[in-house]
Amino acid sequence: MAILTEDRFIGAGHYIVSEAHGMYRSREQGVIASGAGVLKAGAVLGQVTATDKYVPFDPDGADGSENAAAILFEGCDATDADVRRTLTVRDTEVHADVLVFAEGTTDAEKTTAMASLASAGIIGR
Repeated sequence: MAILTEDRFIGAGHYIVSEAHGMYRSREQGVIASGAGVLKAGAVLGQVTATDKYVPFDPDGADGSENAAAILFEGCDATDADVRRTLTVRDTEVHADVLVFAEGTTDAEKTTAMASLASAGIIGR
């Protein structure tokens, strides 16, 4: 018998519980910076102050990426080039347990990131 293994990090917007009426209030287009690598939907992102581009949240960053600012709506490969993607940026309830953080991110750092997202109205449930 074949065993089915599900990836809980698949599908655009899989992390959304609810969002503002007229979903476009909760989402915007943004640029994922070249070099960010392959990212899954639900990745927590910081915004680099100098470029306004998004990169994976980095609690040790000093360029703006240390502040969680958005969640990637759909996966992408930004290894070699900038990629434009849809982002959740405000007024959304999310399944906090399925958000994607960089490997090694501690629980305390995740809590700080969730507080930063909450300031934009992105609430973890």
